[in-house]
Amino acid sequence: MKFLYLVIVTMATVLAHQASHAGSWQNNVTTGGFNRVHIYTPDSQSSVGEGKALLIVLHGCTQSIDAYLTANLEQAAEAYGMVIAVPDAMNKAGFSCWSYWQGAKTRTSGDYKNLINLAGALSNDAAYNIDENQVYIAGLSSGAAFANTTACIAPDVFAGMGVSAGPSIGTSSGGAIGSCEAANVAQRCQQYAGSYAGFLDTQIASIAHGDADTTVDQCYNRQNAEGMAAVYNVAESPGTTTIGSSSRTAEEHRWTDGRVSMLWLNGVDHAWSGGQGASGSYINGNGINYAMYLGEYFANNNQRVNRNEAPVLTNLNLSAANSQITISGQVTDADGSVDTIFIQVQDDADNIYQYSTQALVGETFSVTTSALPDALYYIDANASDNEGAISLTQSDTIRIGPPPPQTAPELSNIQVVIQAQCADITGEVIDINQDLTRVTVAFSNATKTAEIDGRLFKASACKLPGGQQSATVTATDSTQLTTSAQLTFSIDAGITDNLDGHIAAGRLDYTNYSNCYLEYSSNPFKLNEIGVTGQQCQWQDNDNSCAGPVQACSGNQGGGSGGGNGDGSDDQCASFTTANYYHKVAGRAFSTGNYWSPNYFAVGSNDPLTGSTWGNSTLSSLDGESWYEGDCP
Repeated sequence: MKFLYLVIVTMATVLAHQASHAGSWQNNVTTGGFNRVHIYTPDSQSSVGEGKALLIVLHGCTQSIDAYLTANLEQAAEAYGMVIAVPDAMNKAGFSCWSYWQGAKTRTSGDYKNLINLAGALSNDAAYNIDENQVYIAGLSSGAAFANTTACIAPDVFAGMGVSAGPSIGTSSGGAIGSCEAANVAQRCQQYAGSYAGFLDTQIASIAHGDADTTVDQCYNRQNAEGMAAVYNVAESPGTTTIGSSSRTAEEHRWTDGRVSMLWLNGVDHAWSGGQGASGSYINGNGINYAMYLGEYFANNNQRVNRNEAPVLTNLNLSAANSQITISGQVTDADGSVDTIFIQVQDDADNIYQYSTQALVGETFSVTTSALPDALYYIDANASDNEGAISLTQSDTIRIGPPPPQTAPELSNIQVVIQAQCADITGEVIDINQDLTRVTVAFSNATKTAEIDGRLFKASACKLPGGQQSATVTATDSTQLTTSAQLTFSIDAGITDNLDGHIAAGRLDYTNYSNCYLEYSSNPFKLNEIGVTGQQCQWQDNDNSCAGPVQACSGNQGGGSGGGNGDGSDDQCASFTTANYYHKVAGRAFSTGNYWSPNYFAVGSNDPLTGSTWGNSTLSSLDGESWYEGDCP
């Protein structure tokens, strides 16, 4: 009973701690080669680069990853837009340590391989929106040495590292709890990097140690800092800075360009310094919040993110005379380096005309087209600076010639992307009379009014029931003329709850209780309702090791692990024809070169696109994620 009470109190404390933050933890996730990873996803974005940062935190010896649920990692995640992943080592040694002193130190061995795969799996998952230039790794004790080694092995993957109370890379296990071992950190790191050593030129490192640590020799703090400084070929700056306030402080030493920092964590023993309120095994609340420090240090000193601010184009104005369109506006740039204004003119028959001009910062630009035939025209304008950053596109429409007879709006390129029990329906709507009033999407559980941006519309719905679904898209103009289109898709209605919750809801009973408890304990897990025979169903986990009784279907079955992302039908293929640049803006393509002579590729398939920024290509997709050069099959 006492043990049960402690479990309840501990879980209540953890849940209360998590509830105070906007983001959320996913616990015991299997990914990247690890069986258990705790992942915190913030609502915020990184203040630099594109998307969120990723910080992988490695536990110390004898330390459970659960300790980091009460280490104040959420504060740093929200403040600096960092996804934080805490994996449980797969190849433990000694006292459940990361085995930094054993085995081959290569990209394809043991947990080094797993950590590289974990970084890749999370970075490639669009749900996390991680900037690959902001992937970092940190750790405590054996985890710190392993993090340092991994960052040296894969400097192309990890833009920075945080080494807290870690023995130097390449030292023995005895050096961790005995006297200090001398180590040529620089030589070892460069050897581990091998052919990837060039990426060390843009890597950064934070080295930290508690000044009350009597477990791992404090000599490693400076040895590690000076070793990484030698790798990066930077010199130590004079003086120190006190970080923090009141009783929670640290003394900071810096090297050139912030490439290396070294902290003495005042009042911290051999533990992860979590700041005020932090607690848990080898988690110390007496010092600064080291994760917060890392978030700021990485954001301020990352050598790989583009810190150039894109221009801002405003006051787009259109006028028509003598079969010509004049497009004008203003452009500003915080960096004072506007280069070119790009303008694309497209008629309702998809004929495209392109123009460019130069403008000084703050000045009005003006472009007049050649004589154009009577039609409705869609105007897109943006600006680039001399470092290649491009502004958000400003769009508007204008007609040349008399208006046509009243005609219903047209719908095209409609597609659906599914995530769990949510569906996003997007497409294009064109109204040649320019009197479109609304686009609605009738889902099975609600009718939503779509957001309209130029020709594009989007409507979303969640909590959709499982199984086959249909949605009807309707566009209406001011004269009540309408056009409708219907599409079908499938929803996976799996339900996530803990074991007691699943039993209380009737999805499980006590027949298979022991198997379910041994696998999931009190942690939440997902069950899918699977059709067995006729009207009979069974709730099962992914491998059917934990399953409930065969019973009448609830009507929400999702047909197993189906659903995923997609539109459920080849008939829902979407196709877009436009300039390569606009494919990139819409997320259908990416570029690897500069903006004057770039290489453009389709997202997902990597199909090469002909032409440069303003070369026209047709891209098609069945799921809205992988795009292919060419029209729909």
